[in-house]
Amino acid sequence: MERLPYAKRMRNRCIAITVLVFIIVAIVHCSTKEDPTSGPSANAYDIVPVSIDERDTNIFDDSVATSNPDELTALTGIEDKDFDKAKQAATESNSSENVRDTLHIKSQKDPVLADKIDILLRRYHPDLGVILVVDTKTNEIIAWGERRDGKVQNKPDYVGKATFPAASLAKLVTISAAMESNRYSLNTPIPMIGRHHTLYLRQLRVPEKYNGPTMQLQEAFARSANPPMAIVGKNVGAKRLLAAAAKLGYNKKFPGNVPNVSTYTAPDTGYGLAEVSCGFTTSTTLAPLLAAAQVRAILTKKPLEIPWARDMAPFVPQKPIALGTERFTENTYYGLREAMLSSVTMGTARKHMSVKNMAKKNFEALRLGGKTGSLDGNDPAGRYDWFMGFAEARNNPSKSIVVIVMQMHKEFRSQPATQVAAAIINYWAHQNLDTK
Repeated sequence: MERLPYAKRMRNRCIAITVLVFIIVAIVHCSTKEDPTSGPSANAYDIVPVSIDERDTNIFDDSVATSNPDELTALTGIEDKDFDKAKQAATESNSSENVRDTLHIKSQKDPVLADKIDILLRRYHPDLGVILVVDTKTNEIIAWGERRDGKVQNKPDYVGKATFPAASLAKLVTISAAMESNRYSLNTPIPMIGRHHTLYLRQLRVPEKYNGPTMQLQEAFARSANPPMAIVGKNVGAKRLLAAAAKLGYNKKFPGNVPNVSTYTAPDTGYGLAEVSCGFTTSTTLAPLLAAAQVRAILTKKPLEIPWARDMAPFVPQKPIALGTERFTENTYYGLREAMLSSVTMGTARKHMSVKNMAKKNFEALRLGGKTGSLDGNDPAGRYDWFMGFAEARNNPSKSIVVIVMQMHKEFRSQPATQVAAAIINYWAHQNLDTK
C-alpha cells in the first residue's frame, strides 16, 4: 500500500489526539458531577484559607447583602426574619463558626452596617480582626465587629486592648511633632536614601552637601517611607515626639482603663529614636479604640475624646467623657488631615481605596483619608495589618465616619485591611449618601 503524504498523516494524528482529549474530558466531567463531595460548598461562608491573589479585589458582593442598597436609606432596623434566613443558611455548614449569633448585631447603633462587618469577618476570617466605625459628629460607635479564636465574637473585648504594635501608624506622631515645631511644612523636602520600607544606619547618614533624591514630608507620610520619617524624628527630637504622642493619647491612663494604656517611648538619640519615629518597633503599641479617637480629633480639630456607645460596656465608655487633653495648633490639624488625604490619592491606601472595591458613584461622592501600617507583633504573635481613616461626603462634610480595621494573620494572610475598610465605607455610603 502506498504511504500517505506527510501533511495528511499529520492531519490524521491531530484529529485522533483531539478526539482522545474530548473523550477524557467527558469522562472526568461525568465522574465529577456524580461525586457531590467534589463540587463547591453550598455554604456562602466557607472559605479555604489560601493566600489572596492580588487580582481578587471584588469584596463588595451583592450576593451576600441582606438588603437592597436602594432601600437602605429608608431602613431603620433589621427584621428578625432577615437574621433568621441568614442563620438558617449558615447552619447548613459543618463549621460551628457559621452559626450566627445576631443579638450583638441587632443591638448596635447601625445594625445593617454591623451585619456587613460580621459577614466580612466570616468571609475573610483573619486570625484576629477588630473593626470599628464611629460617627465623626457625635463620636458614637455605630458599628463594630471582632473575630478571634477561630470565630466571630459577640463581645468587643479587644477594641480597648493595647498590646498591638502601632507600626506605621506611629508616623502620625512624627508628622505632628514636625508640624508643631514650625520647622517643617507639608512641602519640606526630606532626603530619601535607599528603599522606602527598610531602615539601615546608612540611610540615616545624610552628607553635609547632600544633593541626592528627596521626598516631601507629605509624600513620605503618604507612602509610609521609613528613612525620611526617621530623619525628621531625629531632627525634631524625643521631647517634641513625646509631647505630640501625649496629645494623641499615648502613655495616658483613661478613666476605667478604657482603653488600656497605649505606649510610646522615645530615646534621646541614636538608632532607637529613628525606629520609634517611623514605627519600625514593637515597643509602640496602640489600641483600636484610641486609633479611632485620634482620627476623630484630627477631623474635628478638637482635643482627644474616646468614642463611646451605650451597648458596649464595660469595653468602651457609655457616654461622652471630657478628658482635658491638649490640642494641636490649627496648622498641625490642617497638615495631618492633608497628609491622610494624600495616603489615598498617592500613597499606600491608593490601590485598595478605589473603584476596585467601591461603587464609582460612592467613591466620587466621598473625600477619603487614612494611614496604613503593618508589622510583626508578639501579643498575640503574627503579622499585624492596620488601616485608620475616615470618609466624608463632599457635598455635606457633616456626614462623616471614622473607620478602624486591625487584623492579625499567621500562616495565611487575610484580605488587606485597606480593602476591608473600603468595603465598609461603600456599605455606609449606600445607606447614607444621596448619589442619584
